[in-house]
Amino acid sequence: MKLNDVQLMIRDSVRKYAHESLRPRSRAFEAAGGYPPGLFEEIANLGLLGMVAPEAYGGAAADYVSYALALIELAAADGALSTIVSIQNSIMVNGILKDGSERQRDRYLQALISGRMIGAFALTETDAGSDASAIRTRAERVPGGWRLNGTKQFITSGKIAGVVMVIAVSDPSAGKRGMSAFLVPTDSPGYHVDKVEHKLGQGASDTCAIRFEDLMLDDDALLGPEGAGYRIALANLEAGRIGIAAQSIGMADAALEIAVAYAKDRTSFGAPIMQHQAVGFRLADLAARLEAARQLVLHAASLKDEDVPCLREASMAKLVASETAEAVCTGAIQTLGGYGYLEEYGLAKIYRDVRVCQIYEGTSDIQRMVIARTL
Repeated sequence: MKLNDVQLMIRDSVRKYAHESLRPRSRAFEAAGGYPPGLFEEIANLGLLGMVAPEAYGGAAADYVSYALALIELAAADGALSTIVSIQNSIMVNGILKDGSERQRDRYLQALISGRMIGAFALTETDAGSDASAIRTRAERVPGGWRLNGTKQFITSGKIAGVVMVIAVSDPSAGKRGMSAFLVPTDSPGYHVDKVEHKLGQGASDTCAIRFEDLMLDDDALLGPEGAGYRIALANLEAGRIGIAAQSIGMADAALEIAVAYAKDRTSFGAPIMQHQAVGFRLADLAARLEAARQLVLHAASLKDEDVPCLREASMAKLVASETAEAVCTGAIQTLGGYGYLEEYGLAKIYRDVRVCQIYEGTSDIQRMVIARTL
């Protein structure tokens, strides 16, 4: 698709910042297992933590195509950071904008958009991943509010978040309509981080097992009406899947860039290996697949901008982009041969970071199920 001047400006400005400020520090972020003080405020000053939010709340009031472009550039520099930014935008800010009360908006939005607070989304449990309807975390109504008990698994930013959007069962007899969403401050008594997971990739983004133990919430913590939790969780899937698809493209861009540069520089049998058909055709195929995936992502984002239901297109974008990204990383490593297997060349980290894109925000199998239902 043809980008307009504003979209090009946003893409180029984020690309410049990410290339100059984030990419050189990406390995240090991974080694430290997190980000230095002030970094989230730094990227917030670029408008990246509230991209589609109204200016009244401090947002950038950009469109979803610009949001996808920005995530692509962030992910090309640091995959883990793009995950945090994606959740902050697509689930936390977007969810509070759509379903939050005015009091909740006033309490959280400016803090989230300014980077003073990071948000987390707690849906997944040990025995309830793709099947969101199987969650067991319980919110029990008590005088003046709710009592929350249960555990959640694989929660991005569970350690550093200031607020967590929690999906819990509020009426066990009502099935999917018996789930509600709550905004839970992490400084509440009864909020526990039981474990920070040691993962294959995205080491700078903490992923946690969290537990709620008789955590008391007042009525103002309920996000949207009681029983709307399942709807709220599903309503954010379009933007969330577009975000993960975009970050897949960004990491694949970075991997392909490394491979092409190496293929132009490395000589074998008297010529740069790019001129050998086995290498040149491999990279040509990967570039074509990656561009096709990119257009799927931008198309889904453009539908979102037009307020057209696009869960199918978002699922297609996420499925194709995440699986293409792994193929690009594998092909890039193959192009570098033994050097591709070494940490210092950068491909190993990108491969580790990108693999999870086929898992979170709905596995590839779930995306295929969603798409199949529309055929």
